[in-house]
Amino acid sequence: MDRLEHLEHLDKHLVDELAQVARETVRDELREQTRKQRRRATLYAASGAVALYAGAALALAAGLLLALALPDWAAALITAALLAAVAYALRGAARPHRPDGTAAPTAPGRTVGGTAPATPPSGLGMPYPPMPPVAPGGASAGTGAPGGTGPAAPR
Repeated sequence: MDRLEHLEHLDKHLVDELAQVARETVRDELREQTRKQRRRATLYAASGAVALYAGAALALAAGLLLALALPDWAAALITAALLAAVAYALRGAARPHRPDGTAAPTAPGRTVGGTAPATPPSGLGMPYPPMPPVAPGGASAGTGAPGGTGPAAPR
């Protein structure tokens, strides 16, 4: 009996050691993946910043080109209007569309693509017990139909 208790202790120790090794392995793997994702996110952020500056330089060049033929204020106004039109077009391209080409309406406070909650938002559960499609005991039982055995079911 003493040997079995000793084996139980060894078994527990082995399980604990195995769990520790598994935790360390998973932790190291997650650390490596996080490092790669962090580097990728940094590169995306840097490319976005550089693209922003490139767009600003392009807008400046367009404004200066227009300023050769127009007064400076008019060139700046035209450049701003062009940038606003591009921003509006990009915003429209980002919105969800129906198959017929119109934008899908969204109700205030409604998540697009979401599903209705299982219970009312009041948190009180179902407002009434669900009714079965057919009353127990047959199609006419409990419905108030002639020959039925009970009162009409509330609807």
